[in-house]
Amino acid sequence: MRPRVEEVRIHGLGVIDEAVLELSPGFNVVTGETGAGKTMVVTGLGLLFGGRADPSRIRPGAERASVEGTLVVEPGGRVAQQVEDIGGDVEGGELIISRTVSAEGRSRAWLGGRTVPVGTLTYLADDLVAVHGQMDQQRLLQPARQRAALDRYAGDELVKPLRAYTQAYKRHKQVAVQLEELTTRARERTQEADLLRFGLEEIEKVDPKPGEDAELREEEERLSHADALRSAATTAHTALLGDPMEAAGGAHDVISLLGEARAAVEAVRDFDAQLAGVADRLAEAGYLISDVATDLASYAESIEADPSRLAVVQERRSVLSGLIRKYGEPSADSAGVLAWAQRAAARLAELEGDDERIDELTREHDELTVKLTDLAAELTRVREAAAERFGLAVTEELTALAMPHARVVVQLTRSADFGPEGVDEVELRMAAHPAAPPLPLTKGASGGELSRVMLAIEVVFAGADPVPTFVFDEVDAGVGGKAAVEIGRRLARLARTAQVIVVTHLPQVAAFADQHLVVEKASDGSVVRSGVTTLDHEGRVRELSRMLAGLEDSELGRAHAEELLGLAAADR
Repeated sequence: MRPRVEEVRIHGLGVIDEAVLELSPGFNVVTGETGAGKTMVVTGLGLLFGGRADPSRIRPGAERASVEGTLVVEPGGRVAQQVEDIGGDVEGGELIISRTVSAEGRSRAWLGGRTVPVGTLTYLADDLVAVHGQMDQQRLLQPARQRAALDRYAGDELVKPLRAYTQAYKRHKQVAVQLEELTTRARERTQEADLLRFGLEEIEKVDPKPGEDAELREEEERLSHADALRSAATTAHTALLGDPMEAAGGAHDVISLLGEARAAVEAVRDFDAQLAGVADRLAEAGYLISDVATDLASYAESIEADPSRLAVVQERRSVLSGLIRKYGEPSADSAGVLAWAQRAAARLAELEGDDERIDELTREHDELTVKLTDLAAELTRVREAAAERFGLAVTEELTALAMPHARVVVQLTRSADFGPEGVDEVELRMAAHPAAPPLPLTKGASGGELSRVMLAIEVVFAGADPVPTFVFDEVDAGVGGKAAVEIGRRLARLARTAQVIVVTHLPQVAAFADQHLVVEKASDGSVVRSGVTTLDHEGRVRELSRMLAGLEDSELGRAHAEELLGLAAADR
């Protein structure tokens, strides 16, 4: 399902007080008397899709002008996703866009119920609508659009070489960036390698081990307090087993006291099972205390004050602390230094391999340059063939649109550098008559001619450069008769693949429409008010008669109107 504009509401814009446009998916035409406000319909659509806000367009006496549009979009499709990405809502496949312009020139925009910058509407509209009018910037006048449209017009023949070129271009750019970094930062990389090498040599000289700093800290504590540790162990041992130099009778050590307690309980344990359990526990306690006393004796004998070893440990800790401060993370230990050394060695190997890497990248860059040159030449060849076909097709369309002497060409120029899409710059040009040189479209055609040129281009591009909605104003300026019929035919043809909205004063164009809207004006004192009405068949006959003969009920005009409607119906 392609997106389309379903309804537009306009308030306070130009002569339009209030109007509602209900649009069909196909060919919609807007007609009305001179001064009724037809052009304001195009202006309103332009505002809706991010056009320039001109406060002079606000209806006299009104505080602001507002335009609200309801679009039908595919739920989950690209447009819906873009709206949801900015926080807007698409409910039931309907998207609401609003725009207001105050008399002071302030402009506000809403998308899916969310306030957005006007530029967001412009960005969204780029893939939704193409407005062709004398005062509008044409979508297809953008160089990037012209090349993209020509590429789609070229068809399958361009797809494979363009895909191959795009892949080669991306790799070519990556290689170029890597070469640039390696060659322009050679001095910085050399300095970095020197610093890494110095750090690795310093760490290698010290040769730290994992957990070594913690072990040394514990050893330093033990050596610094050797006397106190030995004294404490000896005192505890004496308290548990007693001093063998003292008389046995005066001993009050733990083992002796436990022995007395055990002996007292053992004497009567047979009389009470509970007390027997206590006696067993006293025996266990005695064994345990004896083991502890033995460990204390061994520990006291092992502790010796060693000032020379203490000095060695302190020196080693100082060296390790210096490494940790320089190469470890905050609160790191010797393991952090070793981790830094591992990373530094890997980085140094990478830096020391730069020369070899530069040679490899240079070879790859040269090979890719040759490949890109060949692929770019193939793209140019396909584009030149497509450009010639396209120019002939548009020129043929212009002949039928009352511009028999005009000629459209596609000019391809080669840029000096490779681009994402090749080396071709594409520009549509027009020669107004055989002797005139082809000029850019904005310089080679007047406003009315430009709209016809863009119609011819859009008809030829139809299907190749898909845009859901086209808006044309002044597309029939300066033509009539057979040329007007041909314009109607081509607009109807374009409407087979897109929604088309046209403001016209020619009945031959209006007869081909699927939906006919008329802008009616009424006088309220000296103030003109306009509204928009959707016409049925009888209303179309009356409106076409008015456009043909200036009289709504002219029998000749009505007969001619019926004839035009019949011709258009048969052509469709």
